[in-house]
Amino acid sequence: MAVTGSRTRTTGGRPGHQQRPGSTRVLERAEGGGVRRSVLPGGLRVITERIPGVRSASVGVWVGVGSRDETPSVAGAAHYLEHLLFKGTARRSAVQIAEEMDAVGGELNAFTAKEHTCYYAHVLDSDLPLAVDLLTDVVFDAVCAPQDMETERGVVLEEIAMRDDDPEDLLHDAFCTALLGDHPLGRPVLGSEESISAMSRDALYRFYRRRYALPTMVVAAAGNLEHAQVLRLVRAALGDRLAGDAAPAPPRRGRARVVGARRLSLHTDDTEQAHLMLGVRSLDRHDERRFALGVLNAALGGGMSSRLFQEVRERRGLAYSVYSSVASYADTGSLAVYAGCQPERLGDVAGVVRAVLAEVAAHGLSEAEVARGRGQLRGGLVLGLEDTGSRMSRIGKGELNYADHLTVEQTLERIDAVTSEQVAELARELLRRPLSAAVVGPYAHPDDLPAEVHEVMR
Repeated sequence: MAVTGSRTRTTGGRPGHQQRPGSTRVLERAEGGGVRRSVLPGGLRVITERIPGVRSASVGVWVGVGSRDETPSVAGAAHYLEHLLFKGTARRSAVQIAEEMDAVGGELNAFTAKEHTCYYAHVLDSDLPLAVDLLTDVVFDAVCAPQDMETERGVVLEEIAMRDDDPEDLLHDAFCTALLGDHPLGRPVLGSEESISAMSRDALYRFYRRRYALPTMVVAAAGNLEHAQVLRLVRAALGDRLAGDAAPAPPRRGRARVVGARRLSLHTDDTEQAHLMLGVRSLDRHDERRFALGVLNAALGGGMSSRLFQEVRERRGLAYSVYSSVASYADTGSLAVYAGCQPERLGDVAGVVRAVLAEVAAHGLSEAEVARGRGQLRGGLVLGLEDTGSRMSRIGKGELNYADHLTVEQTLERIDAVTSEQVAELARELLRRPLSAAVVGPYAHPDDLPAEVHEVMR
């Protein structure tokens, strides 16, 4: 046993996908609580965190299926399906699903990402049985009626239209395409008007039944609960589905093969501001340098004291919003910078961002900047775990992505161990790579963009 403060973690055990079916492991011990994982027949994993002193519980069904698992003919299927599953099951209509959750003052919702989909509920601890029953009913027993599919087709198309009316959302999708090209990670999670309009009920239903398999799923719960209680509820809800000797699916890995990256993507729109995002391919989430990347991102553009914020906004007043961000997938990632400004200032903004990135690539960041970056990550991690929903998300996503569990203390130790030299070395590697860029604004043709935007990519 490794001990850190008042919390301990069992070490040396097998990761979740190698754990024996029918067994339970203690992943973290804490006074009055802790984290436990069980593997049920059929390959379903159940992971819980008991949090004494709260009166709520959050439970989520995490499915290791996202937009990168779609072929071009069903682009947007994972998100479309997320909508459709709430439209009714063999036991409940859409109205009954909504009424049962509203009757206890809870929240029932879902979201779709590039590599996973999550269906979750947040309720009083006494209503946990209802939450588990509702979630499993929706995820495993949805009817996907043709008339409901047509209703939700209109809703998804409206969501795409809403995305198109939000320059920052549109910019993000355009940047992903510029950076990752024809790779599935480069496609929008929502799909396109063409793919959603053309998708048949049979194609979507086949996607559902083929992809939503127990080995790719994790049930995560956190709050005032007992692990054994959650196991009983899951077993009762799934019944005969929990059968067979299938093992949990291992975490995604591989190597992203990117072709067709355009380097520059322009979306012409009559906006009051010009919106710019530029960046490079970065680390995948299995890379141990991800903690150094987090510190680099925080110091580069993660807060008001960051290098980009100070240079672009505070010293020059060129933009109201400027920040950097990272995205990490199983086999690649991105480090990107966003800025929104008046169209006539786009060239100046691009030039300053280019200069900042070149300076950090050449000379790294100061000890004070790295220390602030570490502090920002530490505070963001701990303050972001003050509710049961965020705790549930942490253990559920961690199990799905890594088949392992890091305690908060262990994560903080990894952050504290990041040095200025590690950050500088990573900055040299990443920020010297060719940049890709996307622009949304009142420009009819790439040639209309300021010269500085084109120079950024040289």
